[in-house]
Amino acid sequence: MNAPALREQFPVLRHLAYLNAGTDGPLPRAAVQAATEELQREAEEGRAGRHFERRGELNRSLRGAYASLLGCAAEDLALTTCTTEGLAVVLGGLQLARGEEILTSDEEHPGLLGALAAERDLRGVTVRTAPWSELPAAVGPRTRLVAVSHVSWQTGRFAPTAELADTGVPVLLDGAQGVGAVPTDVHALRCAAYAGAGQKWLCGPDGTGLLYVAPELREQLAVARRGYANLADPGAGLDAGLHADARRFDTLSLGAETVACALGAFQVLERAGWARVHERARLLAAELAERLAAHGREVVGRQTGRGQPSHTAASGSGARPGGVGEDPFIGHRGTLVTFASPDPPAERERLAAQGIVLRDIPGRSWLRASVGAWNDQSDLDRLLDALER
Repeated sequence: MNAPALREQFPVLRHLAYLNAGTDGPLPRAAVQAATEELQREAEEGRAGRHFERRGELNRSLRGAYASLLGCAAEDLALTTCTTEGLAVVLGGLQLARGEEILTSDEEHPGLLGALAAERDLRGVTVRTAPWSELPAAVGPRTRLVAVSHVSWQTGRFAPTAELADTGVPVLLDGAQGVGAVPTDVHALRCAAYAGAGQKWLCGPDGTGLLYVAPELREQLAVARRGYANLADPGAGLDAGLHADARRFDTLSLGAETVACALGAFQVLERAGWARVHERARLLAAELAERLAAHGREVVGRQTGRGQPSHTAASGSGARPGGVGEDPFIGHRGTLVTFASPDPPAERERLAAQGIVLRDIPGRSWLRASVGAWNDQSDLDRLLDALER
């Protein structure tokens, strides 16, 4: 990878140490140009027949791009506006009955928790929470679905996906911190559905997302929201049927400029090579974790060079003998670096005033740095220097 050339694609990095892709990724110049060109075309040519053909072409291209990253067929992937929309489509589509159970973890994002609360409040579904590393053992006879993050937004730890798949209960993965950040193959993960974000590690615009639904689950999901975008024959009126493939779960409208922007961002990273993007981000994140620990900052959910998990209190470390490389719960392969802070909101604001962008975790004494392939040593140095002041 030509790392300096990749970094040059992101204007924000000229003046900020941007370590916040776990919230919103940096927007590449090519993505802005693609969106601008679409808007200019609309302004000059109007929005009639060819405009809608163009929207269809862009949707097909983005669908294929996202599917290639998840290792699935394009017909198994829907376009959404965000991770939460995809999660809600699956949870609502299952139409679980009162007393049936969804199992989740104690490290979930409000985007998943809100969708789960809707199932509890509107349908009477039981939502049960278990510690992260104890999820497989917590699956019970009433459990109809496990809904959990692929990568924890709080600690960066990986879900025990293999063990969960072995339970035989369908697994819905929240991939907001997974897709784009780490290698993601939905077949290897053995999940029934995977919802992800376009604006985070894929560096696209707000209002973009993706949803993989395994073919065996597709027909089980009811589709409550129906409109022109997800109907196979919209001209048939009340008798119009849904698309046979995952397009039935598509969000009802995505602007051409939004899709073009998302596709432009994807192509920037694709040209750099996804394997290299993932590996560079992983190595930079591991270095940052080591350097933070060396500077006396407690690093959460990772194993450091000292040979011990640096944090174990948040629902258990899941540590196994043998150290780094053998524990799927530790999250050492990931791109999120969470560390202790005496006053996270105040320290985050202080860092922001110095041009260093990261986030705090509400309710925890933690700050979180999101490290991407577009970052470099200067970003890490700038953060560490500022933390010492």
